[in-house]
Amino acid sequence: MASSKKLLPSDLPALVEAKLKSWVQPGRHLTLALSGGADSVALLDILAQLRSSLHFLLSAVYVNHQISPNAADWAEFCARLCAGYNIPFQAVKVDLKRQPGESLEELARDARYRVFAEQQADFIVLAQHLDDQAETLLLQLLRGAGAKGLSAMGEMREGLGVRGEGEVETPHYLRPLLDVPRRLILDYATLSGLQWVEDESNADISYDRNYLRHRVMPLLAKRFPGYRETFARASRNLAESAQLSNDLARLDRAIAVVNGNLRVDALRSLSGARARNLLRYWLAESGIPMPSSGRLENLLQQLCSARDDAQVRISLGGVVIRRYRGEVHIEPSAKSPEGKKKTSVPRPELALTWTFEDELQLPDSGGRLLFERTTGQGLSLARLTAAPVTIRLRQGGERLRPDCLRPTRSLKNLLQEAGMPPWQRQRLPLLFSGEKLAFVPGIGVDCEYQAKEDEPGVIVKLERAI
Repeated sequence: MASSKKLLPSDLPALVEAKLKSWVQPGRHLTLALSGGADSVALLDILAQLRSSLHFLLSAVYVNHQISPNAADWAEFCARLCAGYNIPFQAVKVDLKRQPGESLEELARDARYRVFAEQQADFIVLAQHLDDQAETLLLQLLRGAGAKGLSAMGEMREGLGVRGEGEVETPHYLRPLLDVPRRLILDYATLSGLQWVEDESNADISYDRNYLRHRVMPLLAKRFPGYRETFARASRNLAESAQLSNDLARLDRAIAVVNGNLRVDALRSLSGARARNLLRYWLAESGIPMPSSGRLENLLQQLCSARDDAQVRISLGGVVIRRYRGEVHIEPSAKSPEGKKKTSVPRPELALTWTFEDELQLPDSGGRLLFERTTGQGLSLARLTAAPVTIRLRQGGERLRPDCLRPTRSLKNLLQEAGMPPWQRQRLPLLFSGEKLAFVPGIGVDCEYQAKEDEPGVIVKLERAI
């Protein structure tokens, strides 16, 4: 990290240039998150200077949270500013629907990042600086965060999330001023004759971050002048600890997770700290919001301490955690977004028709069926489509012959032998050709419909929703 004690305002363009050269290849598209404040305005000025020599495309986006009555004016200010630099600009309004107990700061942040994820750019450039880093570390510490939360922000963070339909790569996040104290950025903006807007909410100490910024940090600076650099160093150390914890969890996961389910015996064999680390990693990997440390400990105790025949069922973060035959499963919650109970099983008479799509979405959060064309594997395409192909739910009495060397058997017995949990059997999609059962996920293809060598076929896979 460059020493902020030696930096001058005039050094900032060269510092940002060095950061960009480390991460950005020529021809990439950078979108600046522009608020109109001094930090982002200064960074806009620097990026505008560098775009020609470093050969990158530059645009800017302003997120209007519609909190301040001045937000529309700030959007117009940003538009005029970008026009002066000949930089493409976009203003995006977001609606913050705050529920009782929700933090407005966190709600606004989540809305911003959803807008950023939708940008058609390689990088979202953020003007966050050394003071922001220190404030974030202290906020996370006061919230009781672990090493991952205390590692705060990184100079570059890869983006991978949902844009539109399906999972696609979203822009990376780049913070070239993260090692720079805010006073230096303000000096640069002032000496460069830049204009910016002041958000009146920044003075409102009812917000936690503002309270730290105006009441706590000035006291720290008097007693510990180098606290910003010290906090940044602590964040980097904690980031290394978090990485080591993830590395250990990945090693444990390779042994403890089978077909996406967590083995209880493997969880029991680990020390308490290691078991909690694995459980956190497995939940995060499944996209489940991290529970509090107390809730996590309670979850671990219920999974590991209950009798082997106990029906463990725990609601957590919009999903249900279940234990069955020594494995921990994650299932969609049986509650609607409005919190009302819904029927977890669609009507038995409900049927979907397959007309050669690559995938079919299943009702009631049942996931989706994927259809992959192949040769000599899976279902015989000709025999399957000799009659209308439908997907239905179990009604009872179905029979299947997945092994041509054995007789036809009841689907109930096949599912029990396969160890499929009862709640999954209830909404298991069955593939029929006319009135004949041709395929059951997790069980196999009926002998009559198995593709022969060199015969066009289709492999069907069930991708469950979590």
